[in-house]
Amino acid sequence: MDIFLLILRLSLAAVFAIAAFGKLFDREGAEKAFGDFGIPEFLRGPLAKFLPAAELAIALALLFVSSSWIGAIGAAALLIVFLGGMFYQLAQGNAPDCHCFGQLHSEPVGITSIVRNLVLLAMAGFLMGQGISYQGLSLVNSTQDIMQFIVGIVVLGLLGAIFFVLRRISDQQNEIVRRIEVMEMLGQSSLPVERENVSHPNEGLPIGAMFPDFELPGINGDMVTLKIIRAAKKPSLFVFISPTCTPCRFLVPEFEQWQDELKEKINLVFVSSGTAEANEEKFGTGVRRQLLLQKDRELAVAARAKWTPTAILIDLTGRVASHTAAGDNAIRELVGKIKSDDLEREYTHFTLGNESTSGTQIGRKAPEFSLQDAKGKSITSEDLKGKTTLVTFWGLECGHCKNMLDDLRNWDRSRKNGDPQMLIFSEGDSAANAALDFTSPVIIDEGYKTATEFGMFGTPSAVLVNDKGVIVSETAIGAPDIWALAGKNSAQEKNK
Repeated sequence: MDIFLLILRLSLAAVFAIAAFGKLFDREGAEKAFGDFGIPEFLRGPLAKFLPAAELAIALALLFVSSSWIGAIGAAALLIVFLGGMFYQLAQGNAPDCHCFGQLHSEPVGITSIVRNLVLLAMAGFLMGQGISYQGLSLVNSTQDIMQFIVGIVVLGLLGAIFFVLRRISDQQNEIVRRIEVMEMLGQSSLPVERENVSHPNEGLPIGAMFPDFELPGINGDMVTLKIIRAAKKPSLFVFISPTCTPCRFLVPEFEQWQDELKEKINLVFVSSGTAEANEEKFGTGVRRQLLLQKDRELAVAARAKWTPTAILIDLTGRVASHTAAGDNAIRELVGKIKSDDLEREYTHFTLGNESTSGTQIGRKAPEFSLQDAKGKSITSEDLKGKTTLVTFWGLECGHCKNMLDDLRNWDRSRKNGDPQMLIFSEGDSAANAALDFTSPVIIDEGYKTATEFGMFGTPSAVLVNDKGVIVSETAIGAPDIWALAGKNSAQEKNK
């Protein structure tokens, strides 16, 4: 019996120590779990510190016969509290994540977690029933308290080391699965791959472009539009996922955490494809609050979300407020910036170091100028105020400019209310520029001295200036990005 009691004590001590270490290294997850169990927000932080400390104290007490009975009482008390919370949540029809062992292992409350806690409660109860004077064999024969204390610390240290090893193994397994997923995607076809038009996955819509309008069903069947999303009067983070995306599944715990942490700052909107059943099987309830289902990938294509997972932030006006974050690490980087910044600050936007961008002028006043257009009319920076303006940079000898000339000229002539006005900076012969036959002014800016102050990188390119004369976009380079700033998904929509 003495040996049996020692085994019971050591087993309970190991469970409580591992649970404590797991929570210590995942305080955010612990706070979220408390929230899921209905704990008031002001108590979550203190409890996230107290609970692992209490579990460590119980584990240490169970190691020694002199304190084991007290440790067993503490263990039983905690387990009864845990079980009470679990039964209450199940009675309410909920299945929150128990977060019992922190980062090492976590699962929704169910029969497995309840049975496990009942077994542990029975073990603690058995120790309590033996009385304070009969708790089995001592770990050491020495009667010196200091020796028992040292042995206890060593045992807990070993348990901590085991936890870190298991955590490292888990992280490595996740990384291996991610790499296998990429290899599978690359190896899906043995046909030659045309790479002429392949671009970096982060090369999405330019900051300042209008996010594409849409009408998609939610997972419950209700139709959702961009207007409905914007009605919440908060910025929205669109996260593109897929039931066939392995990295997306690994992000589900973080999706749940972000929904809870950022609910006062942003809407978190998930956009997926496939059936509702396939998405529920893949993601569970982690993304259900706002999950939209594409018929194919129509919104992803319009928003240039080429990979999954990909995230894009849009502001209150419906304009893109971040570079496209493709992949789990890029999304984490973007979310980290959103957490730490003030989204109510005017012209807030987030760059992610895309290869195609070398800085932005967003939030700066447009440079002051006074120049003549190709017809000899004086145009000044004051002409930018009062209406949003697409400031376009043009070149008479630019081949890409010539390719979009007809489309841009037709759009210029057919602009409707709500479309930006246009101002074109060019150089060279005035007559040749006048022959472009734009209805909007074509300013002659020799050497592009003024255009460079706007942030011009080359031709064709453009920036968007609001009605206050402030630059509100990064420089859009090439026809697709210019159309995005103009509020068109493609040149084919120019006459709509």
